[in-house]
Amino acid sequence: MRQHKLRVIGFLGLALTAGGISTACTQETQNRISRSIQNWTGTNGVLEIYDGGKVVKRFLKIDKLSTAYGTGDQVTRPYRFGYGVLDENLNGQQDENEKKVYFEVSDYATPYVFYSSPHSGR
Repeated sequence: MRQHKLRVIGFLGLALTAGGISTACTQETQNRISRSIQNWTGTNGVLEIYDGGKVVKRFLKIDKLSTAYGTGDQVTRPYRFGYGVLDENLNGQQDENEKKVYFEVSDYATPYVFYSSPHSGR
């Protein structure tokens, strides 16, 4: 019983700390915290790349989509990168011949959507 109370108190402390962080931090800081938590917990992400309103590329089973930073100056670069399974036939699932690849997506001219897979239980 005592351990249960300590866990509840610890959880409440964590929740209050998180609440304090969210009110005291700038939006960018909150986004960074959110990304670090998401990266830590992992996702089963899907990245869809569009051209003319149609999906032309899809990557599955992405753990995270990362922002590129300069090596010397630590300034963000205008692209995202990650690793995912290239869904060559765009059927929304990994087929036997489809492998994990590295990819980059430009912030400028590439319309894309990144989301958690609704089929993450599979």
